[in-house]
Amino acid sequence: MSLKIGDEAPNFTAQTTEGEINFHNWLGQGWGVLYSHPADFTPVCTTELGRTAQLKSEFEKRNTKVLAVSVDDLDSHNTWINDINETQHCTVNFPIIADADRNVAQLYSMIHENASATLTVRSVFFIGPDKKIKATITYPASTGRNFHEILRVIDSLQLTAGFSVATPADWKEGEDVVIAPAIRDEDIPAKFPKGHRKIKSYLRFTPQPNK
Repeated sequence: MSLKIGDEAPNFTAQTTEGEINFHNWLGQGWGVLYSHPADFTPVCTTELGRTAQLKSEFEKRNTKVLAVSVDDLDSHNTWINDINETQHCTVNFPIIADADRNVAQLYSMIHENASATLTVRSVFFIGPDKKIKATITYPASTGRNFHEILRVIDSLQLTAGFSVATPADWKEGEDVVIAPAIRDEDIPAKFPKGHRKIKSYLRFTPQPNK
C-alpha cells in the first residue's frame, strides 16, 4: 500500500555509505528528505547526487538531513561515489543506503511494477520532526529532480507548520503568503501585524510572517 501524507514514515535499520543507521534515530528532531535512485552508475542519478552534495549547506540551513537509497550494494555505492565526486565536482557528504534486498524500496513503495519490476522510480519523501510524511513527489527514472523545488517545498512545509498560512502557486521564500480560511477577518491584525490584502473573502494575502 502506498504511503500517504500524514502517515508515519516507516522506520528501518540499514547499512549506508556512512555506517549503519536507524532511520528515526538518525533523523533526530529535525526534518528529513528520503529519495530513491533506480540504480548505481546511471547518468541522471549521478547528477542528482552531485547536486545534493553541492546543496548540503542549503539543507543544513533548513535543519534537514538528506538520505538517498539505491538498490545496489555498499561496494558498488562506494565506487560510484568516486565517479560522482569526479564528474560533478563535489564531495558526496551524506549517506546512501545499500538496499540490495530492496527492503527500504518496498517499505516506501518505491518500485512501481508497471515502470520496472526491479528498479525504483524517483520518489521523494519529506518527513517532519514528528516522523510523519509531510509531502511526496514522484518522477519516472527518465526525469531528473528539480532541487530548487525540493528546497521550496521544505520552505513551505516549515513555514506553514508554524503559522496559519498557505503558500500560493509559484511561491518562493520571502514572497507573500495566503492566510488560512479558518482565520476570521477580525483576528487578522493581531495574528498578522504586517498587514494584509483582501482580494476575496477566501483570498487574503499577508507578507511572510517569519521574515
